[in-house]
Amino acid sequence: MSRAMRARALLRASARVVALLALASVAPSMARAQRVHVLAIAGLSGEPAYKVAFESATSALVDSARARWRVSDSSLFVLAEDTTSPRLHVRGRSTREEIAKAFVQLSRQVSPGDVVVVFLVGHGSGEGAESRVSLPGPDATAADFAGWLSGFAKETVVFVNAASGSGDFLAALAGPRRVIVTATRTALERNASQFAAPFVRGLTSDEGDADKDGRVSVMEAFAYARAQVAKAYESDNRMLTEHASISDSVLAGTVRFAAARNAVAADPRAATLVSERQELEAQVATLRAKKDTMPAAAYEAELERLLVLVAEKTQAINALAGAKP
Repeated sequence: MSRAMRARALLRASARVVALLALASVAPSMARAQRVHVLAIAGLSGEPAYKVAFESATSALVDSARARWRVSDSSLFVLAEDTTSPRLHVRGRSTREEIAKAFVQLSRQVSPGDVVVVFLVGHGSGEGAESRVSLPGPDATAADFAGWLSGFAKETVVFVNAASGSGDFLAALAGPRRVIVTATRTALERNASQFAAPFVRGLTSDEGDADKDGRVSVMEAFAYARAQVAKAYESDNRMLTEHASISDSVLAGTVRFAAARNAVAADPRAATLVSERQELEAQVATLRAKKDTMPAAAYEAELERLLVLVAEKTQAINALAGAKP
């Protein structure tokens, strides 16, 4: 073996050792039975299409948290712009004050080794620690979230900022026992992001289960979402304007959640309706991306048509479940 070949082999061996040491540092807590806690925040939408997109991603995450991850109602915090939304069991409005209260309440319920998932979707702006997400009332900054997360030093935190212009949250929030995921690489990528829906789909369904073991890691969901976003831009013949980022790929590979293969509704009619609603929501997202290239009247008419169909599917799903529409 040549000197160059031996050097490359040594580098590969060293990389494996580093990865194994990193895994060992989290293995004890990951091996124990853990509780999962979820804080889902849908920010200010600005228009109906964004509202549908934000609520859709949040609803999919919340539904999976209940059905597959066995998150109790006391550990599930949902904050949204519209507290009357029939799709979400909202605890409060997604204001800065309510988010702060939710973090305090959550900190009183967690135990060392638990997993805390924070999911944030909306419109972002600003740079550095002052990067922010638009909320009803005063916005919350990356510095705010850094302060709120300081109370979770003994838990594994998965913080997902799926908002536009979210890239600077990565450096502001990164730390031990934390996986930080952002929809963009920098604060300058401010076009409406498409990352939220495919990330949630990847995390909560078989589609993101790359190794087909029945569980999806945060890293698998991240890789799946990034690929799906790239495909969406390519199919629309548009330049990719968002580049998702992640803070700790090793830890992200160890934090895993049950996939949805066993969560399909027993009633095949419900499964069909859910699939049809997801397709309609995808059409809303596609339409939203084309807004600037369409006549305003045509855009509004098509948006209204799709939103009515989404509402009808939701009503039909609720009726099958015996819930009040």
